[in-house]
Amino acid sequence: MINKIKLIITDVDGVLTDGSLYIGKDGIEYKKFSVLDGAAVKYAKFAKIEIAVISGRYSDATTSRMKELGLNKLCFQDALNKIKPYEEIRKKLDLDHDEIAYIGDDLIDIPVLEKVGLPICSNDAHEYVKKISKFCTESKGGDGVFREVVEYILKGQGRFEETLNSIKEHIYKK
Repeated sequence: MINKIKLIITDVDGVLTDGSLYIGKDGIEYKKFSVLDGAAVKYAKFAKIEIAVISGRYSDATTSRMKELGLNKLCFQDALNKIKPYEEIRKKLDLDHDEIAYIGDDLIDIPVLEKVGLPICSNDAHEYVKKISKFCTESKGGDGVFREVVEYILKGQGRFEETLNSIKEHIYKK
């Protein structure tokens, strides 16, 4: 099952962040994202694993971070029904359900978690989400969950060292 994974879709709040919202007196929303997860986006790209994002709520902070990571083309926000964007992504990339991993943490993620080949959750996910996930990270939301998942998949596919070597070659070429 893990050998088939070609796409990782992730939730935002509670996975890429700790789920907290910081609202300034000016009404601007701030979120804390982990640089570990940002680095893992690059690792996944080196390994030719696609990445997409589906969030139940819209946030300018999410838009900004996804643009910075080069994920804005496959970033869907304000999607309480996550099946619709999930199917759009799946069809656009021409993938079967068993070629997709999804990382979620809360009840809103369950419909997608039930469809994918590799359902994954963060350590602090809702207990029901943990029950249906095939892998639960040691990390809590906002503390490197995505990084842990990328490494788990690459190691499971026997491609971690190969990807690491590709990254080294790319860095030292410059």
